[in-house]
Amino acid sequence: MRHRNKNKILDRQKGPRELMLRNLASSILLYEKVKTTRAKAAAVRPLVEKLITASKAGDLTARRGLIKVLLQKNAVKKAIEVLGVRYKNRPGGYTRTVKLEARQGDGAAMVQIELV
Repeated sequence: MRHRNKNKILDRQKGPRELMLRNLASSILLYEKVKTTRAKAAAVRPLVEKLITASKAGDLTARRGLIKVLLQKNAVKKAIEVLGVRYKNRPGGYTRTVKLEARQGDGAAMVQIELV
């Protein structure tokens, strides 16, 4: 039974799922828009929101926290120097998801998750 378990499993074990979400979050921060499935976008959205909120502080503690989560150094640098400054006065809601047409091969619901 899955009572009170909120996180999505995404048909993966814990380690590969967490690495996939960290890679997806890095891609969103670097490229500012990514096409993915609706389930993955819903799972990665809170992670991206928390990372941007942490990067708004811009200090060494925030940088070290981002380094723990993000795998690419460029993503950490962009989050601190560009996105933290851009969203300094915004209280939250940094991402938006736009529905796209279904994927051709398996009919999966696709969305584009992008930074506002």
